[in-house]
Amino acid sequence: MACFLHLLELGADKNKIELWHNEVDGREGSELMDWPCTADYCRKFAQAFGVPIYYSWKEGGSEREMLRDNTSTAPIKFETPEGRIESAGGKRDSPGTRLKFPQVSPDLSARFCSPYLKIDVAASAIRNQKRFDGIKTLFVTGERGEESTARAGYAINERDRADNREGRKKRHVQHWRPIRDWKREKIWDIIERHKVRVHPAYYLGFGRVSCACCIFGSKNQFATIHKINPSQTERVMNYEEKFGVTIKRDKSIRQLISEGTPYNMDDETIKSALSKEYTLPIFMDKWILPAGAYGEQCGSMYKQKQLHRN
Repeated sequence: MACFLHLLELGADKNKIELWHNEVDGREGSELMDWPCTADYCRKFAQAFGVPIYYSWKEGGSEREMLRDNTSTAPIKFETPEGRIESAGGKRDSPGTRLKFPQVSPDLSARFCSPYLKIDVAASAIRNQKRFDGIKTLFVTGERGEESTARAGYAINERDRADNREGRKKRHVQHWRPIRDWKREKIWDIIERHKVRVHPAYYLGFGRVSCACCIFGSKNQFATIHKINPSQTERVMNYEEKFGVTIKRDKSIRQLISEGTPYNMDDETIKSALSKEYTLPIFMDKWILPAGAYGEQCGSMYKQKQLHRN
């Protein structure tokens, strides 16, 4: 979101911008990992700003990839501007076995959710659409160095993995991470300037919004998800017990939930987060800093920000 708003403030032509969202659960019925509202929230955000949005996903999502047992990885699906859903890959890959969740690790081969459900999906969608051949495309993503040591080392500007500018198709794709060095305060400042209502999970108290059952989730976050959507966490816990391998390695999600404290939430925000249809306005007349903006404890940075606003 901050990347998109930054482009607007730089004066980028909105007619040349399109938004992409990779659906981690796919569209084949799995509801294991993500927030139910996320896909439609993204759609309503794009509509509010008058820009197109396209979706891509690994067939069967995270759940199918996680359950691979001497089988090949699934094909990638992606939407096109003409309204079609195209497919790529999943035919010549060697059989493999996972039977465990992505592991908390900087190694992307262990934390396979990032490459298999997001990075590779987006790259494949670019490679397999002729509309990207023979032109220059800027691929913009919002990794920030403050989030991890690994992300702090990412290049701000580099060739994207879908680039093939010297090849026959002359597909020129540059990857830009304009907010790599931004601090959280700068992120919330630009969102406030545009009066955007963010994803409901931030208002529930989450300081980081990825999957609802993100492998990096804290004990309080898992306790919160378990309180508002227990069927989702029960499925995660059952898989951990079935695999005999936990997400966190040293503790099971069941243990984390028992140790955590759910956030203080209101019913309307819970309903919005768990609905597949997002109905709240994207813009707020009176912008409110979400409870989770500066982390789950809402510490000194949050208090200083509130004092400044007051």
